[in-house]
Amino acid sequence: MITDTKNWFTSWFDTPFYHILYKDRDDTEAHIFMDTLTNYLNIPESGTILDLACGKGRHAVYLNTLGYHVTGVDLSENSIKHAKQFENDTLHFEVHDMCKPYHTQFDAVFNLFTSFGYFDKDEDNLNTIKAIKSNLKDYGFGVIDFMNSEFVIDNLVPEEHKLIDGIDFHLKRYVEDQHIVKDISFSANNKDYNFQERVRGFTLDDFKQLFEKANVHLLDVFGDYKLRKFNTKTSERLVMIFK
Repeated sequence: MITDTKNWFTSWFDTPFYHILYKDRDDTEAHIFMDTLTNYLNIPESGTILDLACGKGRHAVYLNTLGYHVTGVDLSENSIKHAKQFENDTLHFEVHDMCKPYHTQFDAVFNLFTSFGYFDKDEDNLNTIKAIKSNLKDYGFGVIDFMNSEFVIDNLVPEEHKLIDGIDFHLKRYVEDQHIVKDISFSANNKDYNFQERVRGFTLDDFKQLFEKANVHLLDVFGDYKLRKFNTKTSERLVMIFK
């Protein structure tokens, strides 16, 4: 039995199985979101964007095709190693801890697809907001695209099986200590694996408190990737724009 739940985001994200389980993510939806968001923010032509917790770089690569100078950073060495194949003069990837400020300022910093709230220590969540602020130019915008925790909890599927590439993933979901938890178990290559995802179930009010502590100003809140009005009960996403 191979189990690793300590710092789950450093171990689970670095396995090939993570990318197998989530291989069917909707790139079309992600591209439409990036089109809509960059138009809304009116990021200047050839503007600079930091994709914070970029994973294998799917958002960063697409943003680069729109003409932006993009830097993608992630804690996962394997993800960054994969993403580096897409590098060019205006697209770069680097291993970096998002709790800490990056060494450059940008026109926009994007933290996308619920890539926040992983940390065991509350101060690391606040430090990430502070780091984003420090990485913004004077007229730059920060964006956090998070799940709408209230909607997710209300619609939680407690147990599910997914058969992908011959692997039977058994998923269990529940709420524990203010976190939305997903237990993932499966067998592959004659070995049994168990991983766990834990994401703090932050609400909009929780983020407002973090923003206040970080001296960050919340400008807009949206409830989906088409930037429609946020509703705590019906919106699937919580998209926040701040500076």
